[in-house]
Amino acid sequence: MTAREAAAVPGSRQEPERAGVSGEVATGRPRLEVLDGLRFVAALAVVAYHFTTLDRVWHRRADTIFPDQTAAYGWLGVHLFFLISGFVICMSSWGRGVGAFLLSRAVRLYPAYWVSVVAVSVVLTVWPYVEQPVGLGDTLVNLTMFHEPLGASTVAEVYWTLWAELRFYLLFSLVVWWGLTYRRVVTFCVLWLGAVTVAKAVVADGHLVHTVLMTDYAPLFTGGIGFYLMYRFRPTLLSWGIVAVSFLLAVPQALYRTSLEAYPGEAVPLSWPAVVLLAVCFLLIAAVALGWLSWVRGRWLVVTGAMTYPLYLLHLDLGGTMLYLWQGSVPAPLLVATVTGAMVLLAWLVHRYVERPVAPLMKRALRWISAMVRHRVRTLTPRTAEEQRTCK
Repeated sequence: MTAREAAAVPGSRQEPERAGVSGEVATGRPRLEVLDGLRFVAALAVVAYHFTTLDRVWHRRADTIFPDQTAAYGWLGVHLFFLISGFVICMSSWGRGVGAFLLSRAVRLYPAYWVSVVAVSVVLTVWPYVEQPVGLGDTLVNLTMFHEPLGASTVAEVYWTLWAELRFYLLFSLVVWWGLTYRRVVTFCVLWLGAVTVAKAVVADGHLVHTVLMTDYAPLFTGGIGFYLMYRFRPTLLSWGIVAVSFLLAVPQALYRTSLEAYPGEAVPLSWPAVVLLAVCFLLIAAVALGWLSWVRGRWLVVTGAMTYPLYLLHLDLGGTMLYLWQGSVPAPLLVATVTGAMVLLAWLVHRYVERPVAPLMKRALRWISAMVRHRVRTLTPRTAEEQRTCK
């Protein structure tokens, strides 16, 4: 950001970039280890929701096993995920080109994802209790992570969030290609939120426009971006406005999800718990952006953050299968706690022995392929007369 652009943002300051959360590029402020911890909390909320409220995990009414249904709103952990994603992706993209941005996303997502596709496919083939396995063709398509737009059945239900993330990356890559500045990121958020508002008002449900714009979850990503602008440049009316509009647009989707959970096929009254918990998610990221949680530090938070992604990918189908097979052997709460611990350990193993060694190899391979493609394109591109004379 130029000095002139920085001066245009009240209270902003230019800062050198350094390693940030999860190894991403951030500003010169201390590492945001608290975000790693929050991601792990979000993952545990989703795990608790799946393990204690889904009837198909136990093959009977889950509320007869866990009558209080404490984790009934654990699905809002995904909303917290998306808020954090908006924050971290904006942070990690600053100062990068679009190629480096997309490369970093591929290296981050695919290694653990490939392990998940293979592991879940094998487990569901042997023990098809939580879900039915898909065919070999669909499984191979799943390895691309673009199985949903390609019309293939999904190997694991939880992969739907990856398609949302991918669409966010593709949309945000446009502003990365343009070059990230405060004004351009604000413009991107305003245009995206405006398009979402119009699409919800005038475009019929199920239209391609809703898929492209992600009208259900876009406000969560823009909310995270707005919070990062506060963190990097300090709060302004523009950044607060982005966050406020994002929250208001996120409320209807949370209420709709509540209606699906509690009143399938019926009209549902306003569900205050969902709105309150959604507000808590926004307030947590606001506390990070404003520095109120800067005291939450510790290397252990980085470790939990690293386990979050593989834990999310594997827990439902592998952990759910363990719950079904072992139910009745020990009290259900103890069984859930034990299986959750096993899934956390498995997630750490995937991170330590798959993600860490494979990521640098994959990065080098993709860079080599990119260089070869660029070289090939240059050799096939007709040279100008001046270039030909220079070569001679």
